[in-house]
Amino acid sequence: MTSFVFESSSTRLRVRLHIPQCYLQEPIISQMISRHGLTINIMRAELDNHTHHQGCFDLELRGSLSQIGNCLNYLELLNIKIFGKPNTDGDSWHC
Repeated sequence: MTSFVFESSSTRLRVRLHIPQCYLQEPIISQMISRHGLTINIMRAELDNHTHHQGCFDLELRGSLSQIGNCLNYLELLNIKIFGKPNTDGDSWHC
């Protein structure tokens, strides 16, 4: 007898994170992957003098709705600014 395991459907969400200076040395994106099981594609990152001492990241998050929701709650607890991107097909964001 063959059994099949169906994975919950994967969701894709584009976000922009503004990470405060106090977290720039912390593995925030790594924690998003390991704690919440997300696949993350870094579309753009900026960590220089033009960012007003904060990190700016354009990310594509992939995972289940609950994984993404839990991750966004984690980021909110850290007071990280999160902006959504409604159109995932275009790439018009700039940090």
